[in-house]
Amino acid sequence: MTLRTSSEIREFLINQVLLDPQRDTGAGLKKELSYIGGERVHQPLIYVGMASCGRIAGAGATYQAIAAYLAEHGHQATLVEGGCVGYCAAEPLVDIQLPGKARLSFSGVTSEKVGPLLDEVLNDHLPDLPLIGQYKSALLQHWEKVPFVNDHPFFVHQRRILLEHCGLIDPGSVTAFIARGGYWSFADSISRHTPAQVCELVEKSGLAGRGGGGYPTGQKWATALRTPGDQKFFVCNAVESDPGSYMNRAIIESNPHRLIEASLISAYAMGAGRVYLFIREEFTLARQRLDQAIAQAREYGLIGHNILDSGVNIDVVVKSGARAFVCGEETALNNSIEGKRAMPSSKPPYPAEKGLWDKPTIVNNVETLFNIPLIMKNGPEWFRSLGTQQSKGTKLFTLSGKLKRYGTVEVEMGMSFRDIVDKIGGGLKDGLTFKAIVLGINSGSYITSETLDKRVDFEDLRQMGSALGSGAFVVLDQGVCMVNLARFFTAFFKKESCGKCIPCREGTARMLEVMEHATKRPTEKNSFQTLERFKGVMQLKGLAAVLQDTSLCSLGKSAPNSIMNTLKYFKEEFDSHIFERECPAGVCTDLRIFLIDVDACTGCTACFKKCPVDAIIGSPRYPHFIIGDKCIGCGNCYEACKFNAVVIK
Repeated sequence: MTLRTSSEIREFLINQVLLDPQRDTGAGLKKELSYIGGERVHQPLIYVGMASCGRIAGAGATYQAIAAYLAEHGHQATLVEGGCVGYCAAEPLVDIQLPGKARLSFSGVTSEKVGPLLDEVLNDHLPDLPLIGQYKSALLQHWEKVPFVNDHPFFVHQRRILLEHCGLIDPGSVTAFIARGGYWSFADSISRHTPAQVCELVEKSGLAGRGGGGYPTGQKWATALRTPGDQKFFVCNAVESDPGSYMNRAIIESNPHRLIEASLISAYAMGAGRVYLFIREEFTLARQRLDQAIAQAREYGLIGHNILDSGVNIDVVVKSGARAFVCGEETALNNSIEGKRAMPSSKPPYPAEKGLWDKPTIVNNVETLFNIPLIMKNGPEWFRSLGTQQSKGTKLFTLSGKLKRYGTVEVEMGMSFRDIVDKIGGGLKDGLTFKAIVLGINSGSYITSETLDKRVDFEDLRQMGSALGSGAFVVLDQGVCMVNLARFFTAFFKKESCGKCIPCREGTARMLEVMEHATKRPTEKNSFQTLERFKGVMQLKGLAAVLQDTSLCSLGKSAPNSIMNTLKYFKEEFDSHIFERECPAGVCTDLRIFLIDVDACTGCTACFKKCPVDAIIGSPRYPHFIIGDKCIGCGNCYEACKFNAVVIK
């Protein structure tokens, strides 16, 4: 049978799901699909959040404890290794759904809590354990006096459209994905629209790249479509090497089929016959789930030759590579796929015209692609209704730092940074005071207390000389030294530089040298180090301008951003390091001067025993003293003293 319309293809997909002979063929389609998609269950469903964040928190032991409990008590239940719902602070997460009743979500379920939890819930009782809430359902009975998950403070202020299925469906089940509308947008695209029409729809939606550049996605695709070529390629950049940014890995582990569907639509739109999903070798779980999802999609005829009898031929390949920050640049990524060293190439020509093996190639990141099936399903006008005038849709962040609540969040463009910190993150814990937000190491942008009310918007940030970044959202408290942080960022860029262009290779090394001088005391009193330090600081702005103007790729161009923004927003902290040789946060160990208060010292010798360089002298039961010239500022004495006699100057 030749399938020509989207309705015929959808019916084919649904029939593929319903082919299981054990299913009740007399059941209504909606009811049957609700079972397959996991909204309704025939027997108890126990869902353990087993993405990387959950496993780090101990979900593996929780899963094993649940399996042992079910075997010991002879319970018939479905146990699922699930994905991440985003609330990483509450891991390990366990969801339980009884037949006919709404799904419950419990937090902090360690292995020793499994027994009490299942004893109660499997007997239709609520245990006295931390409960996030229950999921709303029009088909199921709700638990009395149990709040809804969507009303939880972490979720109520989010706009979860990319994360709608994450943590709710089995990431290893293609049938569950199809039952919830998965691959339907792809079916519609290849049956109702030409490639040019798909490009036009995405361009009308206003979707901009979420990798940090913000370039219009539809325009990018259209360029590749118009470029002649006997072969074209589509590449998904899932490297995500920015420290503090892990939301792409989380959503791949939680919903791999969405990425495959989005990549298929994108490849169709720009005329590509092959898709490369480029992912870090270290992302073992994400790679495993992608491989499994590709095999399932291929079995269903969604990948390969003559997909769904449409005449469309698209293959999907997963390509692994070592973590390399420079692979965030599309030409370096293409070189890596070709088996070459990951080094950027001069542009133009751009990859859309001359990319992989000199063929037209499009590179998009994971978050950008997750929007594509939704745009094709709901239309460009729906997407344009989300966000601000300049920035459409939503934005994913890896919310981290010393917050009460943290994890992967999705907010509508236009939300203020203050609301993300206070409403979603719950503010800083333990009474800490806010200092800044770091928006990704690739952008080096800081949001301070003065700019905390700025919106998540490409244009607003561009006007203040900042950028949205790729998704890292690290909240800093007053205990963080911004000069030391800038030194860390600079060291990262120096390490990650491919070395191809001289400005980046030599410039990052010189900037790191200046920053290290700023965070250390001179080793010799009569040396020229003080003069060298001042001279280096005076040259920082000129050096930064050279890197930004002449570096070959965005790595070198963005390398000075953290230093320049530190000088812009925290100049007094920088001056304190340079002129007063003091670190206000007390973080830079080489600038700390430790003294012993003789009135408080009891002569217990605890500090004397902990000093690694014998810089402390004194007799038992008499006050001790620190020899300043020998002290290395390690802080061992400060931590060892129980009488608060060791003080930091």
